[in-house]
Amino acid sequence: QQSNVTSYGATALAIITLEVFAGMWINAFILCVLCIGWVKKKTLNSNEKILLLLSCSRISHLCFSGVNNFLSRVYPNYLYVHPILQILASFTTFFNYSNLWVSACLCGFYCIKIANFRNRFFIYLKVKIDRMVPWLLLGSMLSALAMGIIIYDLAETAQRNNLTFTCLRNFWEENIRMDKHYFSAFFLAGFGYAASFMAVIFSALFLLFSLWRHKHRMQTNSMKDLSVEAHIRAMKSILSFFIMYSINFVCLILTIIYSMKNENTMTLLISIYLYAFPGAHSLILIFSNPRLEKALLKILSCVKCK
Repeated sequence: QQSNVTSYGATALAIITLEVFAGMWINAFILCVLCIGWVKKKTLNSNEKILLLLSCSRISHLCFSGVNNFLSRVYPNYLYVHPILQILASFTTFFNYSNLWVSACLCGFYCIKIANFRNRFFIYLKVKIDRMVPWLLLGSMLSALAMGIIIYDLAETAQRNNLTFTCLRNFWEENIRMDKHYFSAFFLAGFGYAASFMAVIFSALFLLFSLWRHKHRMQTNSMKDLSVEAHIRAMKSILSFFIMYSINFVCLILTIIYSMKNENTMTLLISIYLYAFPGAHSLILIFSNPRLEKALLKILSCVKCK
């Protein structure tokens, strides 16, 4: 049974490693295309700024979380060397939250730019959204930084007390205090996940409703099929992102629950999807962006010719 568990863990680790490298290459492609365009045009539009920061966050998140996952399963003793555990945990958390919040900003940006509502507040947001994007991104990074600092402090306290407390009474008192500390950290993590998820939910639903209404209006007015097809394609892209993000949110919450119960097998299973999400979602972004899709098809055609 132990050999089966070891074999299962090795297989899962191999799958996660492949997902990490694939996700990093996909996001590195987005980063390179945007940087080349930035050098040529000397400027970036709001959409490109969000995509640039999102690709950087995802590359860094996959890098740190991949190293953390590898060490925890292959060389767990290295995590007890101060301050490797603290640094990996805080940076992984920071880039994970920046990934979630920046992707939520991207979904909100698409909603405000594309959706068509006659509400005054919505019209105001549509006019001001380009000026708001840098502040939204700054707020996302600051909230991620705050969570990273909290996790660093939590890992520091946990490691220090595991090493120093030997008296049974003090150890019991410290365990009670640490349980409260862990609960507050897990609560903050769940709250951060839920807040970003709610932003994505409302943005996706508003955008889907607006696109559906616009498609229905075009069909009733017998407009060109190409316009209808474009809106249907946009709805499919947003719907796929909404489904993926929903599954990702459920997996993140389950990770918190199973981590509290120390159920490593389920955590490992869930991790396979979580590591696949940054690369899979970035692929959707590539094929929904004409410039990125054109660059990818150009590279693939060059590879086929060789």
